[in-house]
Amino acid sequence: MTFSGWLLIFGFAALVALLAKPFGQWLFALYEGRTTPLHRVAGPIERGFYRLSGIDPDRQQSWQAYALHMLMFQLVTTLFTYAVLRLQGVLPLNPRGLAGVGADGAMNTAIAFVTNTNWQWYSGEATLSNLSQMLGLTIHNFLSAATGIAIAFALLRGFARTETKTVGNFWADMTRVTLYLLLPASILYALFLVLCGVPQTFAGSIDATTLEGARQTIALGPVASQEAIKMLGTNGGGFFNANSAHPFENPSALTNLIQMLSIFVLGAGLTFTFGKAVGNSRQGWAILAAMLTLFLVGASVTYWQEAAGNPALHQIGLAGANLEGKEVRFGIAASALFSVLTTAASCGAVNAMHDSFTAIGGLVPMFDMQLGEIVIGGVGSGIYGFLLYALLAVFIAGLMVGRTPEYVGKKIEAREVKLAVLAIVILPLCILGFTALSVVLPAGLAGPLNKGPHGFSEVLYAFSSATGNNGSAFAGLTAGTPFYNGLLGVAMWLGRFLVIVPVLAIAGSLAAKKHTPATSGSFPTTGGLWIGLLVATILIVGGLTFLPSLALGPVADHLTLLSGKLY
Repeated sequence: MTFSGWLLIFGFAALVALLAKPFGQWLFALYEGRTTPLHRVAGPIERGFYRLSGIDPDRQQSWQAYALHMLMFQLVTTLFTYAVLRLQGVLPLNPRGLAGVGADGAMNTAIAFVTNTNWQWYSGEATLSNLSQMLGLTIHNFLSAATGIAIAFALLRGFARTETKTVGNFWADMTRVTLYLLLPASILYALFLVLCGVPQTFAGSIDATTLEGARQTIALGPVASQEAIKMLGTNGGGFFNANSAHPFENPSALTNLIQMLSIFVLGAGLTFTFGKAVGNSRQGWAILAAMLTLFLVGASVTYWQEAAGNPALHQIGLAGANLEGKEVRFGIAASALFSVLTTAASCGAVNAMHDSFTAIGGLVPMFDMQLGEIVIGGVGSGIYGFLLYALLAVFIAGLMVGRTPEYVGKKIEAREVKLAVLAIVILPLCILGFTALSVVLPAGLAGPLNKGPHGFSEVLYAFSSATGNNGSAFAGLTAGTPFYNGLLGVAMWLGRFLVIVPVLAIAGSLAAKKHTPATSGSFPTTGGLWIGLLVATILIVGGLTFLPSLALGPVADHLTLLSGKLY
């Protein structure tokens, strides 16, 4: 461990906190439907879209209508992407002449990108054409991110509105977020990446001569445009198999820092948006403080373990940090930091191989996903997932003091608590259930490349990633089989939409309630006590669910390493 490493971790957290307000203010303008400077350029496009589609952006929807329109949109776009991947071999912009993707692989990939998971069982440069990358995948990097923010807006309206049955308009929210935030920001971001050396071309490849005189074919494509929204929208699906460890996706320390910041800025900004929406900015800062507390603890543990190195190697005289699976140009601190923030958010991009981390170093990213990726979290999904735990925390506080729990002026009653628990419990049900199924069936046991606890960790990590809509992997798992493509696809779909629908139901229930002014007897939800209760609730409710699986996987893996055994 070095001073520069700790400076990177804590300096990064400080930068995120500083950027939360400006990004949150812009998001708040979109949340309210206010005019922005970009309306002069994109306003005619927005109005034209409404006219062509017959959408009235001012028509408010109930939570049921909002959910129905959202689900139908996701279903149609899933089928569209499935068709693009299956027909890839006969479609244009396929300079490498790649064949269409198989049925199970195409459905898994379509679900992965629609749900913002971006799980990749394949090598991007060897499996997908330029058209598939752009039309089949990159389009969902925008739409899935916009969907997450739209759901967050609906929940925020539930807290902010009183005695109404509406939570906004799904189509208006999606359109505004895409046109006035994701698209312009991605254009600027992509230009920056091109300036830094990231390719942006329709060429399929280029031939080069190595220093040894051998000929090498290097894959190319429209990388910068996909990379920008991949990071900003917390998508994570890489153009290349090596993802953000590839020099064409992440060429320098500067791009690495900007990519890490872009994963977190919108999620952090939404905490400020929440505070503005409920009329008390301190509420948003309290949530951000709790998030950053959990994040810094996780990043510190991972950095400590990776810098300490592999104890089994130490016992045979090979001292030093754990550099296996890491890019030397990034080093231990940047790799550890990236691994934690990409799993704290629902991004899944990687600049190091998590399967090569130490047992405890790999436990933290896994645990972040198993909490529901609420530590900053994905764009939109982070704040609405975190607010589910906030409802439970204020309910517990109410039980302790014998009062009806209240949060930002709304009484939290049985309906909201039951819906919050329903949304949270889908994670352990899918993660533990599908993992158990995979480690007893022959088709599942054929996947892990390692045996024992580390092989179990590879399977557990996969379903944690899929259900949490992350997309990163312990790369030792051979997941491109009909069994894993099918089961992981189900996990991704359930993990996304069986959380979103209860969240929208909570939004509708809260919007119908009256506003309850705070009194001297109200539990304070802005100070240190509240932040501590939030963190404790998240660790207890989210963490205890997974202790049995953690003991079987990473903890047992760590004990194996301490015993001096290698696998």
